[in-house]
Amino acid sequence: MDSYLVEEALRYLGAADAPESLRRQVGQEAEALAARIRPRYTYRVFGLEFAEGEIRLTGAGLALRGETAARMLETCGQAALLACTLGARFDLSLAAAQARDMARAVILDACGSALVEQGCDEAERELAARLPGRYLTDRFSPGYGDLPLSVQRDVCAALDTPRRLGLTVTESLLLNPVKSVTAVIGLSDRPQMARIRGCAYCQMRERCALRKGGKHCGN
Repeated sequence: MDSYLVEEALRYLGAADAPESLRRQVGQEAEALAARIRPRYTYRVFGLEFAEGEIRLTGAGLALRGETAARMLETCGQAALLACTLGARFDLSLAAAQARDMARAVILDACGSALVEQGCDEAERELAARLPGRYLTDRFSPGYGDLPLSVQRDVCAALDTPRRLGLTVTESLLLNPVKSVTAVIGLSDRPQMARIRGCAYCQMRERCALRKGGKHCGN
């Protein structure tokens, strides 16, 4: 059993202090999910150009505006764009579970969130190994801080995710398949402090079920 997946799934469920029965159920679901689905990811590294009010990723057709990008990338000369997904197979599994057993579907959904984040972590480790001597910032995604969700489209276009991963952006700026992540990671020649901390910076803060329950996701 992957203890990381279990603990992360319980965190998404807002049940870090879960009874043993729920912990076993989550463990079984996480183990079965990881056995049949592996996260797929792609990333590319771009140079950065700092202009007044925006940061351009050279060759990406993408500009990042606002305080979040400026704060995260202030000491960086490059940035990596990352996309990771569990694919359409997970969506089909989740829809089937929702039709039969909503309690199980909620657990499966949380396990999917944990698994796609694990895929992002794997991509980060691979990126760091390929760029020795470079220091990575925290990864941050469209919707975090004042980085708009509309950046999803540009990230997916720059990474050619429809062809590489089958990952697209809907008209409402959500990712399809549903268990997918896009992110920006700064690359610097100096060590980076952790910057992503606290609900105040997150655009989900008013809609977050964890926050409404008096909990947080750990960021």
